[in-house]
Amino acid sequence: MAKTLFDKVWDSHVIEKIKDGPDVLFIDRHFIHEVTSPVAFVGLKNRGLKVMFPDKTYATADHNTPTLNQHLPIKDKLSAMQVKALEKNCIEHGIDFWGLGHVKNGIVHVIGPENGITQPGLTIVCGDSHTSTHGAFGAIAFGIGTSEVEMVLACQSIMQQKPLKMRINIDGYLNSHVTPKDVAIYIISKLSSSGATGYFVEYSGEVFKNMSMEGRMTVCNLSIEMGARGGMIAPDDKTFEYIKGREYAPKGDDWKKAQSYWRSLKTDNDAIFDKEFNFKASDIEPMITYGTNPGMAIPISKSIPSSNSDSESSYQKALDYMEFKEGEMMIGKKIDYVFLGSCTNGRIEDFRTFASLIKGRRKSDNVDAWLVPGSHKVLKSIKDEGILDVLTNSGFKLREPGCSACLAMNDDKIPKGKYAVSTTNRNFEGRQGPGARTLLASPLVAAASAITGKITDPREII
Repeated sequence: MAKTLFDKVWDSHVIEKIKDGPDVLFIDRHFIHEVTSPVAFVGLKNRGLKVMFPDKTYATADHNTPTLNQHLPIKDKLSAMQVKALEKNCIEHGIDFWGLGHVKNGIVHVIGPENGITQPGLTIVCGDSHTSTHGAFGAIAFGIGTSEVEMVLACQSIMQQKPLKMRINIDGYLNSHVTPKDVAIYIISKLSSSGATGYFVEYSGEVFKNMSMEGRMTVCNLSIEMGARGGMIAPDDKTFEYIKGREYAPKGDDWKKAQSYWRSLKTDNDAIFDKEFNFKASDIEPMITYGTNPGMAIPISKSIPSSNSDSESSYQKALDYMEFKEGEMMIGKKIDYVFLGSCTNGRIEDFRTFASLIKGRRKSDNVDAWLVPGSHKVLKSIKDEGILDVLTNSGFKLREPGCSACLAMNDDKIPKGKYAVSTTNRNFEGRQGPGARTLLASPLVAAASAITGKITDPREII
């Protein structure tokens, strides 16, 4: 029987099928952080259990850590307590902990791939919805709740209903200045923020084959924003080249065996999906959101539509929150903040892209720009490649690694009523701070807007 990529990985990890119920799925990699793990460890302690496979669990501090003065004690008491609890739990259970200042520290979905922990054909979970990022390598990766974190710690498996399968095909070549972030936002704008609910998505076609691994990670990262359980892209030579030589990647004969298996991880020609969508690359422009969910997005050159897939009342509520009106153009609207970072766009490629536009230009005086690397390795590359000099010469300052203003769980909060062009993944009410107004966009749009102080089409500058 013909199988999809998703079927091949899922079926090979099923320990037991429960009749009329979920599958018991073995988990290869478990990432934990300071926010969703403390209660899970308390649960283990109360039941007298140990972590079954500490060597399959990887811990970092990222969500509510400060991005300034990380060499000093964390000021926020709750944040300090959570990070300390994670460190203590890791020591007790023999788990490697990459805390603040550690060379491997960073956002969980950045450090997994860059250290070679993320590999094709694996099942990967984390107490964070954007675990779907790792699907860029041909892995099944999805977010789980705190009780499920406890379950995986205890028995390295989880009970899950097998999702339906969706394929999204985009063929052709992207227009100039259209980035993977634009591709992802475009798809969400077409399907809506709930259009893939209940599905696991495979991205297919020339556009994704031509993307860098970092671009593929951005696309898979945003799968959850259209309701999908996760997203994945079949591994290829580009995938193998990215993984090769990284610390946790297979070595020697193991590398040859791994590659042989990885090459089998692709959808069979006559495999059937429950739903398919086809889009043209040439239809995609630089995108920007105008509302309070990622599906409320338009090409940056277009005006705000009179309606979308949301109900009329919720649509109007979103526009009222943003203080926008139907028919208005997004270009030219004044902004207050620009944020470059997060597990969506906090990789070295994103900083290269941002720097390529701002080089030789100056940041607008009315814009506060928070540029936050996704990891210490990204930070080092920024310095080694001379990107820091470009940023500094243009009036920008670099912060230290962390989730930062993506979710306002730390000190980096956009003030009430202020507009932020953000390279993150969500624009919900208050997501970046109580009353904050978020405009999701690519690093190129963020850079152009940071220079002009208003929403700007990068094609007008480059």
